[in-house]
Amino acid sequence: MPPPQGKELEEVRARRQKLREKYLRRRGERPASTVQGVHHLALICKNVEETIQFYQEFLGFPLVELVENRDYAGSSHFFFDIGNHNLLGFFDFPGHEHPPFSETIGGVQHLAISISPEQFDAAKKKLDEAGVDYLGPDRGVEESMYFRDPNGVNVELYREELGIFDGRRLLD
Repeated sequence: MPPPQGKELEEVRARRQKLREKYLRRRGERPASTVQGVHHLALICKNVEETIQFYQEFLGFPLVELVENRDYAGSSHFFFDIGNHNLLGFFDFPGHEHPPFSETIGGVQHLAISISPEQFDAAKKKLDEAGVDYLGPDRGVEESMYFRDPNGVNVELYREELGIFDGRRLLD
């Protein structure tokens, strides 16, 4: 589906501006969050070993746990350390056929991981050497590279500190 254009685009932008005015509070005026943070994000994978090889061996996210899923016999539940006490989790569901990855309502559009400039350069070199297709840093945002994991999930390596977006500090 093509993006909106003309009058429709103007209406979309006007609606966004109204939402900003109604709900967006300046940093000093926002209440404190009611939560401590994301404990883990849980995604579904098609192959446990392939996913471990990609995230641990290729990207360098240490595997920190691999157990049986308590809700589905035979299913694995495993976690990677993605820094700052955050975990990236995966499940597999043997015997259950899942459709291929798709971007849809309620689904994952992409997973953005904050990395240092040095790690960004090293990752770009590694992606180039491995022949992995990626977008960026030529996508209008020089701080990002986007590529798909073996499950189809779009991963963004983002050369920004946590709490910063597009060069602006969003969180204290």
